[in-house]
Amino acid sequence: MDSVARVTPQSRSARIRALVAEQAARRHARVSVVDVCTAAVAALPVGGAGVSAMSRAAASHPLCSTDDISRQLEELQLTLGEGPCVDAFTHGSAVLAPDLRTGELQDRWPVFAGAALEAGALAAFALPLQMGAISPGVLDLYSRVPVQLDAEELADALAFADIATLVLLDTQIDETGATAVGMLLDGRFEDLGSYRAEIDQATGMLTVQLGVGIEEAFVRLRAHAYAQGRRLAEVAADVVARRLSISPNPDPDPGDDDA
Repeated sequence: MDSVARVTPQSRSARIRALVAEQAARRHARVSVVDVCTAAVAALPVGGAGVSAMSRAAASHPLCSTDDISRQLEELQLTLGEGPCVDAFTHGSAVLAPDLRTGELQDRWPVFAGAALEAGALAAFALPLQMGAISPGVLDLYSRVPVQLDAEELADALAFADIATLVLLDTQIDETGATAVGMLLDGRFEDLGSYRAEIDQATGMLTVQLGVGIEEAFVRLRAHAYAQGRRLAEVAADVVARRLSISPNPDPDPGDDDA
């Protein structure tokens, strides 16, 4: 038996969840993507982090950033339409740029690379937020110095992206009408596997019921949750259990549900 304990996906996920929950506890608030970004910066050899909500069916926009440089990088990529964030979303895979000064990366992102260097970033990493066929955005990390993420650091970064995905997907509207993003009400994470599977299943069912693609089905599922002020997981569970039928009308009347 190896003397060094192996890091299992379960133990890594539990550690990352604890780091994120700790950041939320410091704010005395429910977990949000801000806590994911802050925890990632503390745990990884990076100087800042940001999350952008991205969609092929709607306008993309930055959701959060930990500092001014990360804010600039989020805005630059969405404005220019190029950069690791855009590529990660388009191709659905991590994009690692350990040194933006290299000729290869300068050629790949002729405008963004120079602008990022001017902003103070020498390395950038983009991790797509994905759940099955659903991709609601990208987690971006940057460093002020060239840096290569090793295998363990990359695995941690991907775990942070996984948590960010689930947090971002669980947007609900509180009684004041403000958007509250988070999976936690009292510091406990739900079973991520069942959460992921149920939303995927509900989205798949809606593609058949509504005769639309997977992205449009997810947009409709999330829009219904938003309109009702309910958690996405609750609405997905109702769809899977056939307690809820979402109207083919893009703007369904809240009272048209089939309970």
